[in-house]
Amino acid sequence: MNYVVAIDTLKQADPILAEVIEQVGECRLNQVQQTGDLLSSLCRSIIYQQLSGKAATTIHQRFLQLYTVLTPSNILNTPDDILREVGISRPKISYLKDLAQRFDKLPTIDDLLLMDDENIIKILTEVKGIGRWTVQMLLMFRLHRWDVLPVDDLGIRNAIHRLYSLPELPNKLTVEQLGENWKPYRTIACWYLWSSLSITKSEKL
Repeated sequence: MNYVVAIDTLKQADPILAEVIEQVGECRLNQVQQTGDLLSSLCRSIIYQQLSGKAATTIHQRFLQLYTVLTPSNILNTPDDILREVGISRPKISYLKDLAQRFDKLPTIDDLLLMDDENIIKILTEVKGIGRWTVQMLLMFRLHRWDVLPVDDLGIRNAIHRLYSLPELPNKLTVEQLGENWKPYRTIACWYLWSSLSITKSEKL
């Protein structure tokens, strides 16, 4: 993917983000984009909720190893105790099984590609345990939408708090207002904000 126009636009719109872009370097969002069908993408998003990346990756890999093929019926037929053994919490087990029960009535990835973001959020958040943030991760990393801003994401809020020298973590409204400067490339801006968190405080931003 060619991010040149997006990056130039973001640099001109936000001097602080421009410094982050210079320090982080090339946008590698395309290297973390996901493939697979809607079931695998949503299962992954559910498992990753409220966990560190490392812990979530381990649990997700163990979950996938339970199945030769990931299907709704296979998930429904898996005893809760087996899912607990791979590290999935009881609430998330109920979310995964609700997803499996509803899955046949959900759109396919190809269907979603033709829909606007808010309509996708409306449809998928009807599934138990799938909130706006979860769908936004799908929009960003599976459907490759370039203008998504997950205002509830703690990493985004932490990055903004640090980079913009705010006295406390920004609330949703503050994130939304700042994000107005990044349209229509808010996904790209978020990738740089997440990336900035790996830069040590001793390094100048």
